[in-house]
Amino acid sequence: NKLNGAKPRHNPRGKAGGIAGGIEICITFPTEYVKTQLQLDEKANPPRYKGIVDCVKQTVDGHGVRGLYRGLSSLLYGSIPKAAVRFGMFEFLSNKMRDENGKLDSTRGLFCGLGAGMAEAVVVVCPMETVKVKFIHDQSSANPKYRGFFHGVGEIIRTEGLRGTYQGLTATVLKQGSNQAIRFYVMTSLRNWYKGDDPNKAINPLVTGAFGAFAGAVSVFGNTPLDVIKTRMQGLEAHKYKSTLDCAVKIMKHEGPKAFYKGTVPRLGRVCMDVAIVFIIYEEVVKVLNKVWKTD
Repeated sequence: NKLNGAKPRHNPRGKAGGIAGGIEICITFPTEYVKTQLQLDEKANPPRYKGIVDCVKQTVDGHGVRGLYRGLSSLLYGSIPKAAVRFGMFEFLSNKMRDENGKLDSTRGLFCGLGAGMAEAVVVVCPMETVKVKFIHDQSSANPKYRGFFHGVGEIIRTEGLRGTYQGLTATVLKQGSNQAIRFYVMTSLRNWYKGDDPNKAINPLVTGAFGAFAGAVSVFGNTPLDVIKTRMQGLEAHKYKSTLDCAVKIMKHEGPKAFYKGTVPRLGRVCMDVAIVFIIYEEVVKVLNKVWKTD
């Protein structure tokens, strides 16, 4: 999108983000499934899984390969609007915060990312993640009760009301806000470094992917504790926790600090692929959509 001159009637940013998000989640979901199961697995129970490989093996043995895609529908239905809200809000905020030369510095990129993450958390991510976690948790229970996406959502709303789809909102807003603040800060810094004094310098998609993977890795190490708390707050046993802070205190007390980094390896794999794929597809789709609507 041009910052100067006539503005096109269509904004391809949200649409591009939506397309990118839908493709990415289909590729990376099994790592999300394993991460969620490991984060739900409590020490006191005792642990059901010995690690990543054991989790995959038990799931495939008990439910087939399809078991690794349990909860995909909630993320697929949600990932398209999530990415659309994220990139649409980032574009909206960044257009307000660019300098007179149209450049966005990394600090402003961080605040734009923070706003984008908080918006997607409230509008899309919290209900989507709550449903996903409940679906995955349900599969590991003795008598699974959700027969499919719409039946499961209907049951959650019937038994818990709409509030049942908004569990762990505080943790989700903190997680998504910090996620996108870190990722967009790193991406903006790397892009500005790569382009140097030439703002029009093209970036190869593979370079964009490498930058995205690095940004994703930084965000994983930066906020996995928030992700663990969010997952516990959204599970079928969320009633054990009075609040986000209470959940954090209980995890520390009963399982120790290492528990805050449960699922880090599969999350690292998923997020690095996620951010790399989304940024590559997003940039390429924006190029295509800009060509389609160039005459507007």
